[in-house]
Amino acid sequence: MKTTFLDPENYTRSPWKNGGGIFTDIADAHRADVPQKNWDSLLWRFASTPIVAPGPFSHMPGIDRLQMVVDGRGLVLKAPGQDFDEREPFTTVRFTGELEIVTELEAGPVEVVNLMARRGAAEIDLVALTGPGNRRLAAGTHLVYAPRGECRIRLDDENFAIPRNGTLKVELAGPFQLALVSGLAVLGSIRLLG
Repeated sequence: MKTTFLDPENYTRSPWKNGGGIFTDIADAHRADVPQKNWDSLLWRFASTPIVAPGPFSHMPGIDRLQMVVDGRGLVLKAPGQDFDEREPFTTVRFTGELEIVTELEAGPVEVVNLMARRGAAEIDLVALTGPGNRRLAAGTHLVYAPRGECRIRLDDENFAIPRNGTLKVELAGPFQLALVSGLAVLGSIRLLG
């Protein structure tokens, strides 16, 4: 197991692909064989962003997306023939980057967490840990993010305190046991394929 604390002061900012807002980039991975990191080289990305006004989502062909509201409420994603209901915080929705999506805000601005991956390059999962309990982690990269205040976790027999907006990056070669001891956390999991 390798653990790395990602300090919010070191997060970077980047524009949405369509220029309509700003991501706070928490962690990402890109193909190693390209000289410049960009959307074409992206393998996966974990980021947060405010959505302050209704508008279109970026068109991201080949990208699978998971999203969860972590602050505010009332977000609905409208796509042709279907809606993705995120009215309640900590509900995960899954959609593809090809979908034409427009946001609807029923109760004002929200803050969301996004986990994106290049289709075929990685499998991803995004869940909220809202109460004490155990969760088995598979081999891969896991990001434990504390969106609302300090949270405490235990990985097998090692304890970690993660401050508000901090993230613990956990890289595992095999299965491990994660326990949420206190607080609330968002867990993003990535398993690279091939």
